[in-house]
Formats: sequence, C-alpha cells, structure tokens
Amino acid sequence: MAALKGNINSQRIKEIERLIQMGKKRSPLRMQLKISIWEWTVSFAKSIKAAMDFSGSLILLILLSPLFLVTAILIYITDPGPIFYVANRVGLNGAYFGFIKFRSMYKDADKHKDQLLKQNESKDGVIFKMKNDPRITRVGKFIRRFSIDELPQLFNVLKGDMSLVGPRPPLPLEVLQYSLEDRKRLHVKPGITCLWQIKGRSEIPFQQQVQLDMQYIRSQGIKNDLIILLKTIPAVISGKGAY
Repeated sequence: MAALKGNINSQRIKEIERLIQMGKKRSPLRMQLKISIWEWTVSFAKSIKAAMDFSGSLILLILLSPLFLVTAILIYITDPGPIFYVANRVGLNGAYFGFIKFRSMYKDADKHKDQLLKQNESKDGVIFKMKNDPRITRVGKFIRRFSIDELPQLFNVLKGDMSLVGPRPPLPLEVLQYSLEDRKRLHVKPGITCLWQIKGRSEIPFQQQVQLDMQYIRSQGIKNDLIILLKTIPAVISGKGAY
C-alpha cells in the first residue's frame, strides 16, 4: 500500500512538473501575443487619430476660409505688416516646428518682451502671460479673446506637426526650464486644444497645466478627443482665461 501511494505521489509530481514546463513554454507565446495585440491596437488608434486630424483640419480650413480672409484684412489695416506670426515651438519628442498664428501683436513686439518680464502674471514663472499686454493690437485683443488667432494652426495639423487635441506646444526657452516630469508632455504630438484650454486657459497655473496634460496622456483616446473638441466651443465663446 505504501509503495502504491508513493507511486501515485511520484506520478502527481511528474504531472505537475510537466504542466509547469508546458506553462513555461506557453508563457512567452502568450506574452508575445498580448504584446502584438497591444501594439496593433495602439497603431490602429494612432491611424484613426491621424485620419481625424487630417480630415478635420482640411474641412475646417475650407469652412473657415471667409473668416481667415476678414481677419487677415483687419490685421493689416490695424498694423500693416505680416498677417501671420511664425515661431519655433517644441513638438513630439523635442522636434522643432514652425508654429503658425494670426499676428495679434505689433511688428516689433518681441523686442520689448524683456522689458515686460517683471510684469509676468504667470504664477509659476515658466510661461509669460499678461492680461493687459501693451504689445497687443486692438484687433489682436479681439481675435485672442475668441481664439481666432489660433486657427492657422490647422495648417500645422494638416502638415502633421500638431494634432487637433493634445498638450499645447511650448517655446524652446520654456522647455529648458522643464523638470523631468514636465518633459513627459513632449511624448505626444501637441494640439490646438487640450484639457486646460477648456478649464480656464491662461488662468490655470503652469504646474496644473502639466498635471492636466499628463491626465490627458494617460487617458487619451478618440472618445476623449471628441469630448474635448466639443467642450472647446463653449470655452472659446465664453472667452474665459483668454489673454
């Protein structure tokens, strides 16, 4: 009887060892399958987002072309000079690109920025913001209030440098002041609108902007992008935090 029990136990041990070995052989395959499915899902989501960005920006550029024309005329009449303002901004993975806006300031505005740094109203000091910036033209105040100055960034989206939704692209000098945590904002393509754009824009301190951007990055998806785009409309109309 003892010999029989010993034989049964020995068989059980062998069976357990066999199952363990099978599990070891299958685990890499299962893991590889999971990784492949995840990579395909991410790739598919990026393709959908890219298609939405391209088609959405193209349609908006066509529909808003009359507004572009009127804005360009008013800018030139107020302060003859370039209609657009193009600046270097930092995009996906730290790549620089030409960031396009309707010019809302006088032509020599950049030369006077250093004189106004002490009046910076940004609580964190990383970005520069003034509610009553003397460099802004009369038309500039209007187009800023309703974010019309941001519309030319649709060309950036069409080109592929930006997305409709994503963290706002920073200036190179701002990135130099970033912490390691702040730099995570550069892991995704920058956008025209984002979470903090619909929650108060310039009234939100820089560190809170970073937190909201990180929240977006962790939960980004087509559904969330559509929600942010829809909420951008009333945020723009209200003009809250626009300066």
